[in-house]
Amino acid sequence: MAQNDTIVMDNGDKFIGEIKEMKNGVLTMETDYSDSDFTIKWTHIKKIDSDQYYLLTLKDGLRLNSDLHTKPKDTGVVDVKNLDKITTVKIEDIVYVKAVKTTFFSRLSASVSVGYNFTKSNSLSQFTVRSNIGYIADKWGFNGSYNSVRSSQEDVDETQRTDANIGAKYFLKNDWFVMLSGDFLSNEDQKLKLRSTIKGGLGKYIIHSNRVYFSANSGLAWNNERFTDAEEQNRNSLEAYLGLEINMFDFDDISLFSNITAYPSLTESGRIRTDFSLDLKYDLPLDFFIKVGLTHNFDSKPVEDAAKVDYIFQTTFGWEL
Repeated sequence: MAQNDTIVMDNGDKFIGEIKEMKNGVLTMETDYSDSDFTIKWTHIKKIDSDQYYLLTLKDGLRLNSDLHTKPKDTGVVDVKNLDKITTVKIEDIVYVKAVKTTFFSRLSASVSVGYNFTKSNSLSQFTVRSNIGYIADKWGFNGSYNSVRSSQEDVDETQRTDANIGAKYFLKNDWFVMLSGDFLSNEDQKLKLRSTIKGGLGKYIIHSNRVYFSANSGLAWNNERFTDAEEQNRNSLEAYLGLEINMFDFDDISLFSNITAYPSLTESGRIRTDFSLDLKYDLPLDFFIKVGLTHNFDSKPVEDAAKVDYIFQTTFGWEL
């Protein structure tokens, strides 16, 4: 049945195969007559017919499960099921499509990229990793990331910086969501043995289209800090937070993902922290890519002799699932 999915393009081209997924404005389709999957721009599709069961997300944030069938005499318009009712939507108003299967790996996405530099003159070597993982279910989603830089140089102590994140979202009506996440940072420049920030709050997608996702979220965070200097006591604080996130894609082979979060402290007067990250990715054949990443951290009141600002700039080569 899956190999009978039919796609007709706006120029009349017709494809028959198995629809896998549509995300970031690009549909992936497997066919019997090609060793590699076809990738098709979603907005160029005028007719689609499939009896498969899909997880769909619409432009207004509505999430539902349905098959996909274009109305017979109205190309560009699809009938989808919502609570046993038929809803008519435009193809361009569908921003995410995933063939729903029972296996865990069918709903999993992941990428990892690495970089290495070596300079003979001072025996400087640097190894960097930038990675992420995600899982999407009918009403909730999970994501995680891990970034690390390790540098060693002759007659100099090894330096390292590591940040990681794990989080989950539960999707509500009208593009609202509830979120819970944990951020972790180890940073020698700011004398942080480990900073753990657990936060929970409410968010909304302000823009949700086939080219751009833009969301805002806010809530409360609990911050715990342990330091590399043994004389510094552990520090805890309650913070508010406000975050913005943007994901831009379907710009040929270039995509951009960025987020910024501000943490004004509620228990330490005058203290504010910010975390900022930006990833610019260029897609290569066979799911390989080149990525340029920037991560920036600011703390208005760090411990004594620690830097207020720290940042890393990474250029890596990787592969995505």
